[in-house]
Amino acid sequence: MIAGSVAILVVLAVLAPILHRLSAWLTSVIVAGTSIAIGALYALRAPEVLAGEVFVESWPWVEQLGLSLSFRLDGLSMLFALLISVIGGLVLLFSGGYFRGDARGGRFYATLLAFMASMLGLVVADNLLLIFAFWELTSITSFLLIGFGHERERSRWAAVQALLVTGLGGLVLLAGLLLLGFAAGTFEVRELVDSDIRDHALYVPAVICVLVGCFSKSAIFPFHFWLPNAMEAPSPVSALLHSSTMVKAGVYLIARLHPSVGGTLLWDDALIIFGGITMVLGAFHSTRKRALKPILAYSTVSSLGVLVMLIGMGAAKAAAAYLLAHAMFKACLFLAAGAITKITGEKEPERLGGLIRVTPILSIAAALGALSLAGMFPLAGFVGKELVLKAGLAHPEWATAVTIATVVAAVFTVMAACVVGFRPFFGKPADPNLKAKPAEWRLWLGPLLLGIAGMIAGVAPALFAQPLVESTIVSISGAPYTGDIKLQFAELLWPPTTATILSIVALTLGVGLYAMRALYRRITTAPAWLAWLHADDFYDHAVKGSLGLGGLTTRLIQNGHLHSYVRNTLLAMVLIVAPAVFRTDAAEGQPWAITFLDGLIAVSIIACALVSVMLTSALAAVATLGGIGFLMALLFVLYGVPDVAMTQFAVETLIVIIFVLVIYHLPKLRSLTSGPRRATDATVAAGFGLVMGAFAYLAAVRDVADPVSEEHALRSMPEGFGRNIVNVILVDFRALDTFGEIFVLAIAATGVYTLLRLRTRPEMKERS
Repeated sequence: MIAGSVAILVVLAVLAPILHRLSAWLTSVIVAGTSIAIGALYALRAPEVLAGEVFVESWPWVEQLGLSLSFRLDGLSMLFALLISVIGGLVLLFSGGYFRGDARGGRFYATLLAFMASMLGLVVADNLLLIFAFWELTSITSFLLIGFGHERERSRWAAVQALLVTGLGGLVLLAGLLLLGFAAGTFEVRELVDSDIRDHALYVPAVICVLVGCFSKSAIFPFHFWLPNAMEAPSPVSALLHSSTMVKAGVYLIARLHPSVGGTLLWDDALIIFGGITMVLGAFHSTRKRALKPILAYSTVSSLGVLVMLIGMGAAKAAAAYLLAHAMFKACLFLAAGAITKITGEKEPERLGGLIRVTPILSIAAALGALSLAGMFPLAGFVGKELVLKAGLAHPEWATAVTIATVVAAVFTVMAACVVGFRPFFGKPADPNLKAKPAEWRLWLGPLLLGIAGMIAGVAPALFAQPLVESTIVSISGAPYTGDIKLQFAELLWPPTTATILSIVALTLGVGLYAMRALYRRITTAPAWLAWLHADDFYDHAVKGSLGLGGLTTRLIQNGHLHSYVRNTLLAMVLIVAPAVFRTDAAEGQPWAITFLDGLIAVSIIACALVSVMLTSALAAVATLGGIGFLMALLFVLYGVPDVAMTQFAVETLIVIIFVLVIYHLPKLRSLTSGPRRATDATVAAGFGLVMGAFAYLAAVRDVADPVSEEHALRSMPEGFGRNIVNVILVDFRALDTFGEIFVLAIAATGVYTLLRLRTRPEMKERS
């Protein structure tokens, strides 16, 4: 069932463009219904998972490396699977109205479903390398979604930026996952808990690499800049990728690995520090933006910082509750923002107003999402904020810093929530002539359901929120939770605590800041020193520096001179092979007996090589080099490989003839290089010859493994049904290599035939 759910989404992604051509309306219903049905299948397993049972599916993958295609369904993966499938279904339904009449709808459905399959595979995978495979698939599919409007330069730039940041972070993550696997002796996530990774020498570099990869994916400082720029994507993409799925991939992996690698100062303090900075920085930037989606994007950055900080603090209950609440209210607001843009054509909330008269249901949905974002009771956002404040106050070391940062971020978030969720609907429009049309049902149904779900989670958490949070706590903490889980808003609101008072203070200050937002924006927008907080300049400088370095390297290496290419290639080979040669002890190998005839041929080859570089006649140099080839063929005869010797004789004869025919028409040989350059070339050539000679000698005298020739001889008759071992090797054991060689020869023959045919055309004869 677990792997099958991923496969269903993949098949649906393939069929979506075909279905869209038949019926766009029906396609939106089918894909949305299928996604929600997958969520229902996971919900059927919820009672067992919530009771502590873990479902595992595993198939052998690369048995030699101990790898398998493993999938696991526990509390954490169950929560993410439900968010991906249910919210994804609502987003797909919303997309039907958003892309109504748009021929690109089929392509959009296919790409979005492929992303959902990748994200679902990531959260249910139980093998580190399988997780990484799905991780990279989410980066690729999100690149396609962010750059969906590729006709616009800004959209292409944002997609490339997201791919570069998350792609480079993914490479670092791969290194970290490999180090974790080597340190633990297993790549199965469920087996990491039983290994003693924290005391291993690879623990520190592994943790650093994993955190860098996760931070880049989840837009944690200093990688926070790419997420707001990715808002160039269509609103359905923003609602799914940047509220409840892709940007939480890093948070998910941190939570998944926390029981295995957490609990150290390096892990916990890094999460608290970088998460706290991201929380405040994202909330602050959200108050300085003018358009709907950038405001929500920076608010998402802030929320991701909250989640990372909570995991570092060991506050699994607060992290699980806030994760669920954030997915609901942020997806609701992103969809509402997309609907507003669709029906008005306006992106700035300050220019809008009075939309409640045009689309009252959408107004109610947006208000519910905004109230939850602001942390207002009785919604789920209030529960999440209360638990965040309580977790900060209870921390033994970071209580003061975390509490202050949380309150400051909450104040900024309240102001952003008012701008997004209330100004367009209940404010006075700046432009009286601005016209808005009513939103069709597919545009308001998703936001409304998500807003209502946020209210139910706060009023009656026992229906779905509390069981999901409880099972997620077990997965994040790695141990059964024995404390009291209070998620009902009334239980948190009364009797009032310090967290309650701080929450009310944040609400009051946030509303006041919203009332004075014009003055606030003038103050915070003017200073130029605030620009560095966006980190866009750092990215631009890094890209320009990389391009400049690439140009310099190209000018130095790709200079158009064959002489330089050969010298650089030989020098690189010397630098790569020489260390391995010097570290190898030749005394451990078998003695190599050299006969008199072998030595005579070797001396003759060396003599021909030395003479060839000292001759002034080009024809004489070619003849001398040909002698080296014939002497090599003689060596093949002595060692019992007459077929190779015949090939060498034929090829060498042909090469000598070709060189003689070409050089005959060239001017006399001249010295085109200076003395120092010839000395450099001689040094490089001598070094290359010595290193390659030593390498060949060591390869001949050392027995690294059993020779494959004996295995070929044993299997030639019973498996290849042939007594000629060479033929069996070429046709059976190395058939793919032989096929490739035949294919290359066929292409070459086709090219020669084409040139000959062109030569016989009358117009070609006239040109010649």
